[in-house]
Amino acid sequence: MSLNQLTLIEAFEGLRQGKFTSEELTRDCLKQIKKFDSQVKAFVTVDEAGVISQAKAVDEKIKNGASLSPLAGIPVAIKDLFCTQGLKTTASSKILADYVPPYDATVVKKLKDNDAVIIGKTNCDEFAMGGSTENSAFFPTKNPWALERVPGGSSGGSAAAVAADMCLYALGTDTGGSIRQPSSFCNISGLKVSYGRVSRFGVLAMTSSLDTIGPMAKTAQDNALILQYLAGPDVKDATTPSEPVDDYSQAIVQNIQGLKIGLPKEYFIEGMDSEVRQAVLDAAKKFEELGATVVDVSLPHTEFAIAAYYIICPSEVSSNMARYDGIRYGLSERQSGDLLDIYLTSRAKGLGSEVKRRIMIGTYALSAGYYDAYYKKAMQVRTLVKGDFEQAFGEVDVILTPVAPTPAYKLGENINDPLKMYLEDAFTIPASLAGICGLTIPAGLAGGLPVGIQLLAKRFDEKTILRAGHHYQQATNWHKQKPSIK
Repeated sequence: MSLNQLTLIEAFEGLRQGKFTSEELTRDCLKQIKKFDSQVKAFVTVDEAGVISQAKAVDEKIKNGASLSPLAGIPVAIKDLFCTQGLKTTASSKILADYVPPYDATVVKKLKDNDAVIIGKTNCDEFAMGGSTENSAFFPTKNPWALERVPGGSSGGSAAAVAADMCLYALGTDTGGSIRQPSSFCNISGLKVSYGRVSRFGVLAMTSSLDTIGPMAKTAQDNALILQYLAGPDVKDATTPSEPVDDYSQAIVQNIQGLKIGLPKEYFIEGMDSEVRQAVLDAAKKFEELGATVVDVSLPHTEFAIAAYYIICPSEVSSNMARYDGIRYGLSERQSGDLLDIYLTSRAKGLGSEVKRRIMIGTYALSAGYYDAYYKKAMQVRTLVKGDFEQAFGEVDVILTPVAPTPAYKLGENINDPLKMYLEDAFTIPASLAGICGLTIPAGLAGGLPVGIQLLAKRFDEKTILRAGHHYQQATNWHKQKPSIK
């Protein structure tokens, strides 16, 4: 087995035992990128010189007997929405194509403080707006399992990089499913944390009341370890409360005997792929074999979640995107001396069609006379969706659902039908509206393509879904399946 195929935990143990060096591990990842990324297109930027230098520095510390974090010396890829000091952060947009931030996002700083080796920045839908990574201004990313198919989005580059063993784990963002859906499509384990669990300072905002940051890795156990170092309050992000951070790695080893798991009838919809449905039901049986109890639950307002999300999200996008005006940073078209003309020309040239679509929808929904009818009403629906989950979690510990109604679809299949693309988020959006946590783990194949399941738990209860996911992976081998590109 090549070193780049190791899990994070395996790599940590190997480094500490002196079986290999961080430099050797990192070079294996770089070799994999050189071999396959011309096909997959997972990365926007690869910091080859910088990453070797980082790895050598860690090896020196190990040699000198320094006490190091389990993340030390291990290559990580970062979605190109995170500010990285001295390394380009583009949001996969022309408007920021050459932007180099003067500071690090809080989570990037945490990784650096723990001697993580940052290998590069991954492709995404422009400003995270999309579910297929086809909306990148640079190029679409392809699914390592089938190069004619999408990897999911918006964190598709991160998912593809982990699936193709170009790094050992990655960071992504999840606003309406952008970690969970690509994790399902690419057969990796991805964690959407509770709203406020991880600081978003220095991460380019899309929808401020929904955006979350989380790890994407090869196992639930790896995600538990990574979250330990990312979670917690940050004075630079007012949405992070001083909620205690659990010892996730310890919590996940406790057995799941007696765990109550709910299956919501509203998530088994007409038109859903039969093999996807079967994978979820098979997973429910496996959990019962492991000692959990599976019961039916109802989340009655699920059908209204997409409509509410696609008012709330564009409305906040409209507000957040106003800062990209061609004046302070990024692309600036200044041929005309007229200020309005600079704004209009810079934004017209710098922003893609999906970003413009959401800005227009959001501006309309927030405009005088329409705010009450649209944004306010959507927020009321959001409260109802949140109430559904609160009621369900009064009866069960975890909710088990599909992640997407189908496996990965073909590149170009939905790109000209935004509504069809939006409907792909039907199973991930409700948890986002409620602010709760969700974990995607591999659970089968449909027509040779990966199928993931989604485990949901109440806000700040990441330890329970990580525990359930870990025990499922101890009893199954779906997460060990590798794409054909290997």
